[in-house]
This record gives sequence, C-alpha cells and structure tokens, in this order.
Amino acid sequence: MSIKDRVAIIGTGCSKFGEHYDKSAEDLVVEAGFEAMADAGVDRGQIQAGWVGTLSSALSGNALSDPLKLTDIPITRVENYCASGMDAVRGAAFAIAAGMYDIVIALGFEKMRDMVQGGLPAPHPVFDNGESPHIFALVANRYFKDHGATKSTLAQVAIKNHHNGTLSPKAHLRMEVTEEQVLRAPMIYEPLGLFDCCPTTDGAAAVVLCRADLARSFRDDPVYIKGIGLSVSYGRPHYNPAYRYDGFPATRNAAAQAYEQAGVTPDEIDLAEIHDCFTITEILNYEDLGFCARGEGGKAAEEGRFALDGEMPVNPSGGLKSFGHPIGATGVRMLYELTQHLRGQAGERQVQGAELGLAHNLGGLGGVACVTILGNQR
Repeated sequence: MSIKDRVAIIGTGCSKFGEHYDKSAEDLVVEAGFEAMADAGVDRGQIQAGWVGTLSSALSGNALSDPLKLTDIPITRVENYCASGMDAVRGAAFAIAAGMYDIVIALGFEKMRDMVQGGLPAPHPVFDNGESPHIFALVANRYFKDHGATKSTLAQVAIKNHHNGTLSPKAHLRMEVTEEQVLRAPMIYEPLGLFDCCPTTDGAAAVVLCRADLARSFRDDPVYIKGIGLSVSYGRPHYNPAYRYDGFPATRNAAAQAYEQAGVTPDEIDLAEIHDCFTITEILNYEDLGFCARGEGGKAAEEGRFALDGEMPVNPSGGLKSFGHPIGATGVRMLYELTQHLRGQAGERQVQGAELGLAHNLGGLGGVACVTILGNQR
C-alpha cells in the first residue's frame, strides 16, 4: 500500500539556523514548533501525537512535549544519524496513513554547540579511526581518479550553495564565496577544505501533518506527501570489501522506494534539497538520485545544471553547506524549504511553477538514507 496523497503538510516552522549561544535547545524547539502550529492554524489541543528527531543521546519524547506543553499524548523520539528528522516525519506520516491520528506534529532539532557525543566503543581498532571528513575525502579522491574531477569541481558546489544561502533569511552562513576562497581555504582532509564542509549549527524545524482529506479545511494550499523511502545499508560502507567509494547504496535504495510510491521518475522532479554535508556528497547524490548518469555529476556541477537558474535547482535554500546542519533538524528543514516553493512562498529563491520536490538525507558515513517526495497537486 502506498502512502501517496494520504497525508498532507499543513504547517511548517523553522528557527533561524546558526550558533545560538544565547538560546537553549528548548528555545529552538519552541520557535519552530509554535511557528508550524500557527502556520497550520491549529493549537496544541488539536495535536494528537508527536515525533521528534534528534541525535542527542539520553533525550526522550519530553524533548518535544515539555517545550511545546504537549502533555498526555504519545511522543516518539527518533534517532537515525543525520536522517533522524526525516525519519521522524516518516513515522508521523505512516501513523496518519494507518488511521491512528488525524493531526500530528513532527519536529527535528539539535543544539550542536552544546552537544557532547558518546556511546559504545568503536567496534574496529583500524577502520573506525578518523571522522566523517576522512571517509568522504576517500570518496572524493576516488571520484577524481575515476572521472577527472578536481578541487575546482567541488568548489562549484560551494559557490552555488553559498549564493543560494544569501537568499535564505534563516540560513547560517549568508555569504558568497569565490573559487579562489574555496581553493585557498584551510585543508580539513585532502582534498576537502574548509568550504567543502558544512558548518556546525544549532537549529530546529517542524511540520504539522494531517489526513489529506482534511487538509483543505485548514488551508487552500496544502502540500501532499507522494512517497517516503528509507534504507539502511552498511553503517560503515568501508567495512564492505565490495564498496567502491563511488556513491551510497542506501540513497539509491531509498530513492527507488520514493519514486515507486510517488509514481514518478527523476526527470519529473522540479527542485530538490539534498544532503551536501561535503561538496563531494552533493555531486554523488546527483548520480545516486538519478538526476544525471554515473560519472557526470562533476560535469553537471561545472556546467551549472543544478543552479537556481539551471535545469533543476538543487539546494535552493543553500543546503547544509550554507543553511547549516543541526543533525536532527536538517531533514525536517528540507521539507520546510520544499513546502515554501510548492506554495509559491520562497521569495527571491522561488523555483517558479514547482509542483514536485524531493528531499534527501544521508546519515552517518553513508549507511542510512531517507528520501521524501512532496507535491502540491492531489
């Protein structure tokens, strides 16, 4: 059974992303959550259940219920690497589609500046050395070798997304960058420099969902969920001897699920918000999501095919690279962005005539992916 057109987004909210030393995580949740409810025209008493996505360990559903005063209703906390927020929306949408609830809220947040990560010891003494940049740097070097891309190729992604971010009032890094700045920036892990990496960001985003048949009783321009795909592959792809460092199977699998549910092809997507934790990641995502052929992502970036005025705008918000990446919030923030475009409310960055949008999260070291397709026609 497909979820297509059974659930609608009737409200969205998003805090300003950035370094919020003067705000708590609860402040950010309040900002995004109440904005989403106000946008939907509902009050707390109409919310029947909630889902909250966050990577911050040791938090429960109270991370949502306490700030928003949502007492005596079910609250589910979701943690699934960088896909935590979008997976929270997935759970909320499926609960409505199953007939359990009429109106729910899904919210993602992270206070990265205050977060201390812990957990079980690394399961392997060699493969678990290093952090995310070193894995994505290996992927970048492989892409350079196989397809002739260069650091300049990666820089085009940073330039595009920083430009788009200047048009997003709630983005973290609202500044243009030049190719020279990108190439001369401090090296993080060869070939990834400072401007090839997304920033450490605080923020929250929320959506209010309802049964599709009720949506127009709340607003004239609801946005409908067409498909949601979730896939989990190797948590550490480099553990897999068959892994070629040329993309992410979880993304391809999640995208296939979403396209099948929605009954559409990649060519029918009007805009996309995709996971650009590093510039190389966006290029590989072009290919994994079917926006271009294998090995052509770098050339597409150089040609500006996915610029705001290109064939199909990708990351009109500025993406993780400019808007920021509060881990639990990012997937929900992507849906916030798509909804603005599908309503025709995205201001200077509006993708004209948009009817279908795709959002994509990649989690951990590439082992988890979630893909959601939204549309404004039912």
